[in-house]
Amino acid sequence: MGIRQGPFVKECIEVANSMAVKGMSRQEIQTALLKREEPLILPMSNKAPMNDFLNVSNDIELTNKEGVLAAMDAIRVVPTVIRTAIMPDACPAGTIPVGAVVTTKNALHPSYHSADVCCSMALTELSQDIPQKDLLDVIQEFTHFGSRPMEVESRRISLEDSFIEDFDSNQFLQHLGSKAQRDFGSQGDGNHFYYVGRRRSNGRVCIVSHHGSRGFGASVYNNGKRVAEKLLARRARGIDKEHAWLDFDSAEGKEYWEALCVVREWTKRNHFDLHNAIATHCGVTITDQFWNPHNFIFKEGDEFHHAKGATPSYKGHSDDDSGHTLIPMNMEEPILITSHSNNKEALGFAPHGAGRDMSRTAYSKSDADKTPPKIDYRFWSGYPDESEFPNAYKSAARVTEAIQFYGLANIVDYVDPYGSIMAGDVEYMAHWRVKKREKEAANG
Repeated sequence: MGIRQGPFVKECIEVANSMAVKGMSRQEIQTALLKREEPLILPMSNKAPMNDFLNVSNDIELTNKEGVLAAMDAIRVVPTVIRTAIMPDACPAGTIPVGAVVTTKNALHPSYHSADVCCSMALTELSQDIPQKDLLDVIQEFTHFGSRPMEVESRRISLEDSFIEDFDSNQFLQHLGSKAQRDFGSQGDGNHFYYVGRRRSNGRVCIVSHHGSRGFGASVYNNGKRVAEKLLARRARGIDKEHAWLDFDSAEGKEYWEALCVVREWTKRNHFDLHNAIATHCGVTITDQFWNPHNFIFKEGDEFHHAKGATPSYKGHSDDDSGHTLIPMNMEEPILITSHSNNKEALGFAPHGAGRDMSRTAYSKSDADKTPPKIDYRFWSGYPDESEFPNAYKSAARVTEAIQFYGLANIVDYVDPYGSIMAGDVEYMAHWRVKKREKEAANG
């Protein structure tokens, strides 16, 4: 039929057999296969516009910014990309920097929202006063941090079976029902946290959580990335697979979007089902609740804003937009409560936090000040993670000033910290780490 030898021959045979079973003619099959097999040569675009809100004041920040700009330069020439922006907290991290927004036309790029799908913030305000230490104790009992979730039967909350009953009808969710159940009620590691503090405007105690969709969301991302890369090889030459996309108008694109929306709902429930269970256990009622993702794709007509570590700050960014968003800095700084500024130059986004000027590993190896925070801080694993200490992050004051100077969001309130729980160094007792320490000790 004129199909060249190559990676798609096996797939073409499967398609041909499927079409033949449906009674389609040889000519119809050949025409369809030739269209499917022949890659288009899509021109790389001139660089899409980029607005830059990342300021520099020293050599470390300059090196950080150079890494951010290099990553964005590779993104800005991809044919689907029409606009970009980098936030004041931006730092290099894989294909797309943390603190970046990439707007595309009718295209979903899995790598542009990254594996931590729907990483997000959620706040619950409690009506009655409650000792904040006691509240932090309850939270520590109710949830779990780290890469290995606790046994499902020991959880305080569970995911109802009805949530996963249609998973197998979506290729990106297939066989992930058990993972969605297993991960529900847990928080992950890294910079994910539970935070207890008081809302400055009314003095009420608040629970604030930060986490994504865990291994469940990462699996959806991996499935999307795999399909996008497969399609890219047919669609275009000369574009790195990390920039692969799914056309929203295609069956695969619509299905991936539906899967992302399921992941979003799972993550929202993971925040608030646990908040609600904690409040009920403490015998208090809830007076306010809102949340916002900062690692997600936000649809606006036929444009898709891919935010990796960027907080939406425009009206109607989602059906459940409360008009308020949360921007944390570090564990001993107040969390900002903001209203939308709808800054078009920033594509309607604000920072998701303070960000970093160097990687976790670089910080750990550096001579930087590693002073512990002056709050009730706890690490679930029992081993501190210095890369989460306040000085591992950019200056909270400078990022806050940038938010205000550029009008990226309107700061309307704060949650002042009492304490925080994070995973900590979950690999401290890993076999290879123990062996490494023993070897270092033996060598003096």
